[in-house]
Amino acid sequence: MANKPHMNLAVIGHIDHGKSTLVGRLMYETGAIPQHVIDKFREEAKDKGKESFAFAWVMDSLKEERERGITIDIAHKRFDTDNYYFTIVDCPGHRDFVKNMITGASQADAAILVVAATDGVMAQTKEHVFLSRTLGINQLIIAVNKMDATGYSEDKYTQVKKDVSELLGMVGFKAADVPFIPTSAFEGDNVSKNSSNTPWYNGPTILECLNNLKVPEQPDDLPLRVPVQDAYTISGIGTVPVGRVETGVMKKGQMVTFMPSGASGEVKSIEMHHEEANEARPGDNIGWNVRGVGKADVRRGDVCGESKNPPTVAEEFTGQVVVLQHPSAITIGYTPVFHCHTTQTACTLMSIDKKLDPKSGQVKEENPTFIKAGDAAIITVKPTRPMVIEPVKEIPQLGRFAIRDMGMTIAAGMCMSVKEKQ
Repeated sequence: MANKPHMNLAVIGHIDHGKSTLVGRLMYETGAIPQHVIDKFREEAKDKGKESFAFAWVMDSLKEERERGITIDIAHKRFDTDNYYFTIVDCPGHRDFVKNMITGASQADAAILVVAATDGVMAQTKEHVFLSRTLGINQLIIAVNKMDATGYSEDKYTQVKKDVSELLGMVGFKAADVPFIPTSAFEGDNVSKNSSNTPWYNGPTILECLNNLKVPEQPDDLPLRVPVQDAYTISGIGTVPVGRVETGVMKKGQMVTFMPSGASGEVKSIEMHHEEANEARPGDNIGWNVRGVGKADVRRGDVCGESKNPPTVAEEFTGQVVVLQHPSAITIGYTPVFHCHTTQTACTLMSIDKKLDPKSGQVKEENPTFIKAGDAAIITVKPTRPMVIEPVKEIPQLGRFAIRDMGMTIAAGMCMSVKEKQ
């Protein structure tokens, strides 16, 4: 099955810009969804007067999502191109669901940012670009979508390209290296074949761009780290945590420990895409069963590692952050929620150590009294309950975080050092 390299692909962007439709279209064009299934969705959608949603429903299989016409959960779906097999992590664009988007994007090797040509750059477009950068996605494809609604206007495309390029430059992406593809996910323009509707565009299609992505480095020489997304009880097997292997290799028979709980045991079985496996490597989405570890010992946000090199639980940690937005100023004592790998943990700001120039990274001020939107800083924080986080230099996949409060992403950052809990 995995003779092709595997990539996790996030599809991000503002609500209603056509993410789900693009995903449905990609899966249809690569043969991951048969024609008759799409036809059935088309009929259903037509009956409900929501014809444009046929492809989106491939991903939005939750009933509530169909009725509300938005994406809530992170659905995992698979499709193949000539060079890769992809698992799509469909990330919600609606503001309430940014925390799900963070979980999704933090698992991605690459992302397609969908920007509707009709609207251009919107609030979530910005937020998702910032987050994807912080969460370590460094391969990006921009789909300038809904071109059909602009009459395939080259001017509209050029304007969106200019605005998004500025945004990318702000967070350190090289816009010149990022492909911008004029698409209509609904009509299928430039998704798998070049469209005659855009004679002015001679670049690659979305599928060609996906095929040209670089294989992510396999951090299989790093210590084993598997953040838990959920734990299920399955009759005849017992407790089965599920999650994505971030670093290292998990093998049957290995002794593993879950932190912060400290529960440990031997790996009895590993399953991926409903098939038994003897080992799991970085990027694999797995379910695994550990002898002697029950439902009460493991929960979302825990991290599994080898018993001889268990995940690090922080008493305190220092992080470098960029404040994206905050209505006033951030001072010592502030306790927002930190989203790191799969954990969501409230952490208290113990000290603001340095204010940095966001462009150069040079120190502007030592021990400032506050930081505000637009500032970059080094801070020390203390989790309100035990939490696993690793220095970004040692295990980058577990060193990045986003800070949320009041229903929005306040800041994004990375962990520089950890004072371990004794």
